[in-house]
Amino acid sequence: MEVSGLIVQLLNGLAGTSSLFMVAAGLSLIFGVTRIINFAHGSLYMLGIYIAYSLTSWLGGTALGFWGGLLAAGLLVAVLGVLIEVFLLRCIYRAPELFQLLATFALVLIASDAAHWLWGPEDLLGMQAPGLEGAIPVLGRMFPTYNIFLMIIGPLVLLLLWWLLNRTRWGTFVRAATQDKEMLGALGVNQAWLFTSVFALGSFLAGLGGALELPNEPASLGLDMRIIGDAFAVVVVGGMGSITGAFLAALLITEMKAICIWLGTVQLAGLQIEFSQLTMVVEFLIMALVLVFRPWGLLGREQAASRNSAPVEAPIRPAGRFLQIAACLTLLLLAGVPLLEDRFPYLMILTQDALIAVLFATSLHFIAGPAGMHTFGHAAYFGLGAYAAALLMQKAGLPLVATLFIAPLFAALGALVYGWFCVRLSGIYLAMLTLAFAQITWSVVFQWDSFTGGSNGLIGIWPPDWLNSPQAYYYFTLIIVAGSVLALRRLLFSPFGYAMRAGRDSVLRSDAIGINVKHTQWLAFVIAGLFAGLAGVLYVYSKGSVSPEELHISKSVDGLVMVLLGGVQSLLGPIVGAFSYTVLHDYVVGMTDYWKALFGLVILVLVLLFPQGIAGFFAQLGRRFQARQAMTSKGQP
Repeated sequence: MEVSGLIVQLLNGLAGTSSLFMVAAGLSLIFGVTRIINFAHGSLYMLGIYIAYSLTSWLGGTALGFWGGLLAAGLLVAVLGVLIEVFLLRCIYRAPELFQLLATFALVLIASDAAHWLWGPEDLLGMQAPGLEGAIPVLGRMFPTYNIFLMIIGPLVLLLLWWLLNRTRWGTFVRAATQDKEMLGALGVNQAWLFTSVFALGSFLAGLGGALELPNEPASLGLDMRIIGDAFAVVVVGGMGSITGAFLAALLITEMKAICIWLGTVQLAGLQIEFSQLTMVVEFLIMALVLVFRPWGLLGREQAASRNSAPVEAPIRPAGRFLQIAACLTLLLLAGVPLLEDRFPYLMILTQDALIAVLFATSLHFIAGPAGMHTFGHAAYFGLGAYAAALLMQKAGLPLVATLFIAPLFAALGALVYGWFCVRLSGIYLAMLTLAFAQITWSVVFQWDSFTGGSNGLIGIWPPDWLNSPQAYYYFTLIIVAGSVLALRRLLFSPFGYAMRAGRDSVLRSDAIGINVKHTQWLAFVIAGLFAGLAGVLYVYSKGSVSPEELHISKSVDGLVMVLLGGVQSLLGPIVGAFSYTVLHDYVVGMTDYWKALFGLVILVLVLLFPQGIAGFFAQLGRRFQARQAMTSKGQP
């Protein structure tokens, strides 16, 4: 660990700050004005580097062709951002915030397969910048000349954005919109075109940030999901709406990664610590620390309660006679699935996967809907339950029944620890902290090769002989899932459930009547983690293996999609959403190699047609029908 190596790594960190800052600045601008969590922002970065590759290759290796290609890539991504805002996001601005997240997630799927179709699955390495191909000596080590340019471009973009936001009329409107966009509209400012211009600028920054990385990084299909996590971390650490804060946060994160690379492997008190592997999770460690001690970020300000333009949620009512009969008939149909195995051999496997997804989605809905706590890291508890069951069986030799009771307790313990910090926050800050904790958990599992199997996971986790047949394990899963869903539903109509829903609707009134809202939410967090862990146990025995992918952010997003697809305001939402998502995913995957794009289009159609979710839509129809029947019985037309 030479000092010269540290200096060069720190300089590399400075170079990496520019692109990360531009992506995060664009994301911060879009969220600050539109209040949309744009999950597709990473896709714009990915498309920027792909378009830059094509343009620079087509225009040739001249300086004009290269730099013109990078700038044109950013402008083309800006045009794409305008089209997304005008034709999609304008239709859902008044939808619940998490439903907007579902729409932007669909765009991620579409953009990923669009890039796959246009550029293929292979990584594409672009040309070097003309005139900046070489390197200069720094303390006896060679440092790329192009990285010096990147070190300059970041602060330059920061100054330009500061001037734009603080010295122009448009910037005044943007800053006003971040404070109170309803009041801005009342003063006569055209909010629609302001939103469009902000989205165009944010998209341009993301596209240009990707294009500038072309000489250093190949264009690949995984860039979208990788960069969006880093960008979220930068925005939260720097402070929502603070461009200077985003730059400082990007600088802090990239430099910490550089230091971890420089440290490498260190022997400390007989322990071998792989600091280089912390680069996968250092941004989430920093984000977790900042959110715990300063939730509004380094340079951010405490956010006032936002005026939610989404429809007010209707009270949750117990199931009527019709729903009770329908539930019994559904259970009978599910119990009859194994009888159709000869004609439809895959139906039982698909239904079993859907049942496990139902339990996972219902546990997420328990805190996302009635408790009102948005979480992006629910997969952590699913994965903890799955890994605990696998390790208890392999390392301790415990039977399935014992792991079924013990493993979910480990997930509940994780929720107990994480929830203690999370329930002190709300809104986007709460969601980001859950994401940070989940990614930290994933990183530990991914890198602990000697205990968890690392990236290979654990295999050979099969049920005992009395459950070894597919039919026996299917009925076992059906009984556990049905009982768990019923237990969660009963909890919602218990005094604890009413206290939880009261805390969601009004913290001040709940405190006034003696409800300890934070303790109630904390307990709800633990209960949700327990049942998510139980779903993980059922999953690991059904597949015979578990891998770190079960704790990754993509798994958490899958759960959110299930809940939102069914309807977060309906108790049937997670059940309908889980079955719909599982069946649609399985059916679409078998139709085409570009199943992600098709699946994304299906989700977009459902978002536009059913803004309250599938179950929410039919529940709304039912209420309208009952109201019309009541009016008819009273003799009114």
